[in-house]
Amino acid sequence: MLSYARHFKAKSRVKNIGPKSTFPSARLPKCPTGIQGLDEITDGGVPRGRPTLVCGGAGCGKTLLAAEFLVRGAAQFGEPGVLMAFEETEAELKANVASLGFDLAGLVRRKKIVVDYVHIEPGEIQENGEYDLEGLFVRLNHAIDSIGAQRVVLDTLEALFAGLRNEAILRAELRRLFRWLKGKGVTAVITAERGREQLTRHGLEEYVSDCVILLDHRVNDQIATRHLRVVKYRGAAHGTNEFPFLIGEEGLSVLPITSLGLNHKISSERIGTGIPRLDAMLGGRGFFRGSSILLTGTAGTGKTIVAANFAHAACQRGERALFFSFEESPNQIIRNMHSIGLRLEPLVKRGLLRFHSARPSLYGLEMHLATMFKEIAEFQPHVVIIDPITSLMDAGTDSETKGMVTRLIDYLKAGLVTSLFTSLTQGGHALQQSEAAMSSLMDSWLLLQDFEGNGERNRVLYVLKARGMAHSNQVREFLISNRGIDLVDAYIGPSGVLTGSARAAQTAREKAEALASQQEAARRKRELERKRAAVEQQISGLRSGYESEAAELRRIAEQVETSTIMLTTERAASGRLRQADAKVATSTRSGSRNGREN
Repeated sequence: MLSYARHFKAKSRVKNIGPKSTFPSARLPKCPTGIQGLDEITDGGVPRGRPTLVCGGAGCGKTLLAAEFLVRGAAQFGEPGVLMAFEETEAELKANVASLGFDLAGLVRRKKIVVDYVHIEPGEIQENGEYDLEGLFVRLNHAIDSIGAQRVVLDTLEALFAGLRNEAILRAELRRLFRWLKGKGVTAVITAERGREQLTRHGLEEYVSDCVILLDHRVNDQIATRHLRVVKYRGAAHGTNEFPFLIGEEGLSVLPITSLGLNHKISSERIGTGIPRLDAMLGGRGFFRGSSILLTGTAGTGKTIVAANFAHAACQRGERALFFSFEESPNQIIRNMHSIGLRLEPLVKRGLLRFHSARPSLYGLEMHLATMFKEIAEFQPHVVIIDPITSLMDAGTDSETKGMVTRLIDYLKAGLVTSLFTSLTQGGHALQQSEAAMSSLMDSWLLLQDFEGNGERNRVLYVLKARGMAHSNQVREFLISNRGIDLVDAYIGPSGVLTGSARAAQTAREKAEALASQQEAARRKRELERKRAAVEQQISGLRSGYESEAAELRRIAEQVETSTIMLTTERAASGRLRQADAKVATSTRSGSRNGREN
């Protein structure tokens, strides 16, 4: 956690004015109070060996703060103390401090603390100009020396000086009291009632004190909240803001938002959500362990169902889940989850799942936060669910709620606890704008939204952001049935996003169109096959005719060849016959030629 001293040292390094001092820096000695958060604000505790004034109205916790300072000093730091009370008896103080879990009576028996009740009757005080606190100093000095006390508590100054009407004597004795305590070297806490126009009734105590702590108990919208502010701290840097604090079973607790540093551990391990399609939208592996998740949506969108699945998935992994509910009782949540087939009773019986339900108006934000811290510290969960965080907004202002969520997130991240916050968004508001203040604190943001149309209402889910991981930017329709949760692809077309029956009708139309296209393709294929068969038949006929004509042509050619051969043969035969005639004719022509010669 970031201390204020380191904060101011860092500022001094940035802004260096003037020459560097040659004197060594001496840190003011501090006396730790042991009160959670207060030592952080004061950077170590109240000034050691000096008086600290705790002032405030009735019921703001002055006496309890002083008593815890004394008890923790004796029990934790080995510093004995003296409690001198002027209003409550020793028995009353022991009983009151026991309500915080402190054994004041045991410390008194072991001589670690001395409780001295001094009864002062205002009517017995004589203002004769010689009144002083010498008797008180003797009594207090004896108590301190008897146990070697290092801490002293005086409760309260008003009871001590109630009978004094002389302002001069009162102021003189007040200064003397504070000087005596300083001279004794004890660390003193002195309580005083708050004045109307100043911190204290007498208006002097805050000036002579080295440290002044102001407590306030105010009521806003019928909800009471206590606040603490360090008004003054001589010689030391300190937190000057006003911080809420609470009084619980283990004492006071101050958790200033400004003291929480961003130095928590991180993990690269991913955990499933219990919804497979949602894990697929987150890269198929879910969220980082130790991350903070915001789930927003209007009423009836299924935020609690998603949270219950998240818790169920954690328990299935053998992890512990703590479910804070501010609207439904544990039995009601368990019964309602039966409608989606989710059985949470076995997980509760096995000690893996714990519910804590409370109305937001039961007490203020700080008490809610303290209760959460106590449950988390006791149960040591791996997953924490707050359903819904917006219910606590009515218990404080927006800034107080954001401060509470910041402290809770940092507390969970310090232990690598994964947290899921559901947030109810009012209908008609811009979701991104209405949740901007809280969503900036979260690592991941899921949005459940309604789509109304065609006489019905349907749910969609999408991921607005997921730090450090790839995620889908697509809208998924969010379906809830007796089989659980399913995320289906929404139809996105020229007419926009279609869900529910419109999506089903569009899907049916697309199927019908696809079927018609298949049938048309089949018809065209059959027609083509018919044409192909007809063409093949024509080709076969033409081929048959061609073969017939070719065969006829071959037959004719054979006939022609046969005729030619026969003709040639006949001519040869007739030639041979004509050769015999030729010899006779030759003889005749020879005889005639010889006769003419004779």
